[in-house]
Amino acid sequence: MQRRSFLRNSLLSTGALAVTGSLSARNQVNPSLKFKLDYAPHDGMFSTSAGGDFIDQIKYMHDLGFRSIEDNGMAGRSTEQQTQIGETLAKLGMRMGVFVVPKGGNGANTLAAKNNRHVDIFLEGCRKSVEVAKRCNAKWVTVVPGDFEKHLPIAIQTSNVIEALRRGAEIFEPHGIVMVLEPLSDSPDLFLRTSTQTYEICKAVDSPSCKILFDAYHLQKNEGNLIANLELCWDETPYIQVGDNPGRREPTTGEINYKNVFKFLYDKGYKGIVGMEHGTSLQGKQGEQRLVQAYREVDDFPVAK
Repeated sequence: MQRRSFLRNSLLSTGALAVTGSLSARNQVNPSLKFKLDYAPHDGMFSTSAGGDFIDQIKYMHDLGFRSIEDNGMAGRSTEQQTQIGETLAKLGMRMGVFVVPKGGNGANTLAAKNNRHVDIFLEGCRKSVEVAKRCNAKWVTVVPGDFEKHLPIAIQTSNVIEALRRGAEIFEPHGIVMVLEPLSDSPDLFLRTSTQTYEICKAVDSPSCKILFDAYHLQKNEGNLIANLELCWDETPYIQVGDNPGRREPTTGEINYKNVFKFLYDKGYKGIVGMEHGTSLQGKQGEQRLVQAYREVDDFPVAK
């Protein structure tokens, strides 16, 4: 009887281990798949291979070795979707990158104008973003202050932006959420243009919830000198995005030496997310395969032993 009991308990234990192993296998990092930095794809980037459902895409991204995602439009998803995405990321041991604060600033809603209605819209977007972030476990949200208010002196515009951002930071601080300000190259009308301008504003806001989103694609177009400017702005830069220029496609398709940029980040001890804020140079599965290959290439930089 003792032997029979022992065998039964052993089989039950073995079965439990097998089940536990199968449940946790997806969370195990295959050393051959592990990247040196934490690159984050977005919705649609692997839709040909994984299908149109974002949850399935996230699981596929994990299987490829990615450990974070971005989703600019998260605030526009249903609360059920937001929650499901957050739960999926938690099960897979993945992080949620940035999403965009709804109406956080655009051409029709500029923080540079000191327009109370514009500021109220921005602050309401911040409050909504806190609830969204709770559902999907987000710690970073993107803010763009909007366009220049050209009838005002630049120093007055800057002061108006700082004042509005301080009020936004007050909303985010109690929740440990960081709004990251993104200088863009999409239009010469945009107020926020360079990394050093953004650095000055973050220093003036003086909050752990107001920092820089350094998008190398936009900043290559606006100012160049990427590594030097990253060094200058390092203490205010917790978040990176990339895309090659020209074309805004995957690394290796343009002029930016991303292997050197990524080595710089690694050597600085960067543990944040590198958002893959770009398209692909090829269509369909071929484009998706080339995308992964490109990141394997630029992630293959030498490290000090």
